[in-house]
Amino acid sequence: MEITVPETIVCVDCGGQCHRLTYIPEDGFSDGDVVAYRCEDCLDRWDLVFDSETDA
Repeated sequence: MEITVPETIVCVDCGGQCHRLTYIPEDGFSDGDVVAYRCEDCLDRWDLVFDSETDA
């Protein structure tokens, strides 16, 4: 099942904007995929696991 993963998220630490580092796979993102983000302000990295059931 293909899921939608945002390009940016809000940084939990500083409130800045985090940009997605992970490229979109050819067949799209699926449940359980790990997606990495980097904050443009504090440079923290966030690795998130996306699950369509819990994200709905």
